[in-house]
Amino acid sequence: MGQKGNSPSGMPDIANRKMFSVTALGFLTAATVVTSLRSLPMMAQEELTMFFYIGIAAVLFLIPAGLVAAELGSAFSDRTGGVYTWVGEAFTPKLGFVAIWLQWIECIVWYPTELGFAAAAVAYAVGDNSIAQNTYYIGGFCILAYLVATLIALTGTQLLVRVAQFGFLVGIVFPCFILIVLAVWWVVSGNPVGWETLTNPEVAVRVDGYDHPRWFPHINGLGAVAFLGAILLAFAGVEAQATHVSEMRNARHGYPIVIGIAAVTSILIFTLGALSIAAILPYKEISVETGLFVAFERAFERLLGIEWPVQALSWLIGYGALSGALAWLAGPSRGLLATAQDGMLPPWFQRENRIGVQKNILYAQFIVVALISSIYIVMENVATAFVLISAMAISLYIIMYLLMFAAVIRLRITRPDLPRSFRIPGGLVGVWITAGTGLASVIFALIVSFFPPEQLTIKSPITYVALNVGGIVIAIVLPLLIFRFRKPSWRGQGGHQQQSFSDIDE
Repeated sequence: MGQKGNSPSGMPDIANRKMFSVTALGFLTAATVVTSLRSLPMMAQEELTMFFYIGIAAVLFLIPAGLVAAELGSAFSDRTGGVYTWVGEAFTPKLGFVAIWLQWIECIVWYPTELGFAAAAVAYAVGDNSIAQNTYYIGGFCILAYLVATLIALTGTQLLVRVAQFGFLVGIVFPCFILIVLAVWWVVSGNPVGWETLTNPEVAVRVDGYDHPRWFPHINGLGAVAFLGAILLAFAGVEAQATHVSEMRNARHGYPIVIGIAAVTSILIFTLGALSIAAILPYKEISVETGLFVAFERAFERLLGIEWPVQALSWLIGYGALSGALAWLAGPSRGLLATAQDGMLPPWFQRENRIGVQKNILYAQFIVVALISSIYIVMENVATAFVLISAMAISLYIIMYLLMFAAVIRLRITRPDLPRSFRIPGGLVGVWITAGTGLASVIFALIVSFFPPEQLTIKSPITYVALNVGGIVIAIVLPLLIFRFRKPSWRGQGGHQQQSFSDIDE
């Protein structure tokens, strides 16, 4: 604390940190939603019913979450902390701490799944797909890749943003664009369209004796409904970069535009990318793990008679997944720093390097991510480890969204005069409808998260449910215990003054 370039409170001088344009933060936020092209094959398996799933996810979750984040972000644009500040101001600092803790822990649990996909992409790029099932390779890759990402984050926000933005463009947007072009070429060239090869009754309907692609899903059990919950949370993350609002120019007016850029970009990538895979590959050939790469391989081989671009694109896709992890690395940890400076974590977590980066929190993140990545090494089946880790991450994130949606309603009621450059349209009724829709969607996602999706084979449903329940209990109880036994001496120089909670002892 107190290094050169910091304010008297110990926080880095805001004037020196304002570096985000609307476009830059918009695409960085989009990168936290579309962290990679990993979800496209899962969506593509639903063929034309994907429009139903993605439409429902956008209307019931993404749009409400975006509107809520825009209002809360513009109301507290001069404050760091993100959901910590929002929930803390609406309820109590204790609940604010729980909210940012859940977001942070969700990221920690999620990193190995994202990096595992990057490892698979690199395996495809080097032409040895078999190593993608090697648990030692996957675990080691995750640990090494996250170490590199942490070192980049320690250099400051500016380099992190540049690397993440470039990775989003060349590792996500560009490969997705190539995939869309190939799909259009595939269709106009008269090749068989994947979704017209009706081998799955769940995505087909019989009319007048003929099978046709189904536009609405055939829901025949809770396992099928669970897939909608998974799609819902594929759009999560629109609020994650709110901790950088104080680093924007004209944040009150610019942040709502940031949310709009992120929402539109993510919907287009998910919809057009998944549709392209479904056009090239029939249902029975779409694998959740390798469907993306097989689609590229099939299209290049059939249309151009070559395969080498697949390896080049695999390198880019792997880099895109790494940049997606990097986009998440600084945001939640920055919010956790605000809680540390408010005395909710020991002083060790308050320490920053000379340019104001939360170095010790990043060190702690690396240690925990390395331990979780070791799960890949000790489990025989990589796919099972991937599903189980993802299940825990989704459950943790849902609780945070419950608090966020509830916060915007309470603040409209208790602090209606709080300056907000952006307000959810429709007055208090509009807030209730918007946030209420979001609340209903995440409650639904929480319930169905305890049922293994039919699209993913899991040998032990009991393990799946136990990990979900155990993750939720531990993740909520731990911050409550930390808050209960915190010491007054933990509060940093700029803690309470920086957040200005009315009573941080609640």
